[in-house]
Amino acid sequence: MQFQTFDTYEALSKAAAVAIAEEVRANPRAVLGLATGSTPLGLYRELIRLHREEGLSFAQVKTFNLDEYYGLAPDHPQSYHHFMWENLFSHIDISKENINIPSGTPDDVDAYCRAYDARINEVGGIDLQILGIGTNGHIGFNEPGEELTPRCHRVQLAEATIEANARFFDNAADVPRTAITMGMESILQAKKIMLLANGEAKAPVIGKLQTSGITTQIPATLLRLHRHVHVYVDAAAASQLAR
Repeated sequence: MQFQTFDTYEALSKAAAVAIAEEVRANPRAVLGLATGSTPLGLYRELIRLHREEGLSFAQVKTFNLDEYYGLAPDHPQSYHHFMWENLFSHIDISKENINIPSGTPDDVDAYCRAYDARINEVGGIDLQILGIGTNGHIGFNEPGEELTPRCHRVQLAEATIEANARFFDNAADVPRTAITMGMESILQAKKIMLLANGEAKAPVIGKLQTSGITTQIPATLLRLHRHVHVYVDAAAASQLAR
């Protein structure tokens, strides 16, 4: 696991975008794993700029998103479907049929999750997985616990996650209590992983990511099992890293 520290969130976002652009230019058919939330917004803005101003094409790229709130339809303003189209997909030349985002409304959750994992396998797996990290160490919506479900599944969200995401809803009561998420095994099967973190609130968990043992109580520590993880942090998030 390699940590790279940047002075600002903007510098972090641009560096991450450059790395993704290099991946896509080297392999125009790259399969990208994508994340939502406030952290990757700067990255997505920079990818849009690279597409518009420098000709970066996503025409053959396939994408798989990590997660979706259970119970939210794709057109719900707080769904991750809506987030991705609003902040990335509608601004680049990606083909709609190459976009994969978990459904928040499947009739048979278990069968749907098996099919989502199967689609990832059918395209040869994820080449580069982009991740954020929760203040409690969750990755995707894999929450701390005694054990973790390895593959795509429906999960009960932790109160800390619900509270953190309440700012995106009219009130905390509107935040869904469950979600569909890739499992940690699915995430760890990506060929490369890029984790982004910014802000003082993420400093404690980034410090633990560096120093803690591997534990399901901090799901992000399982990333230490992967041999190609780059952690991009701004100065605030890096404040508790050992020098």
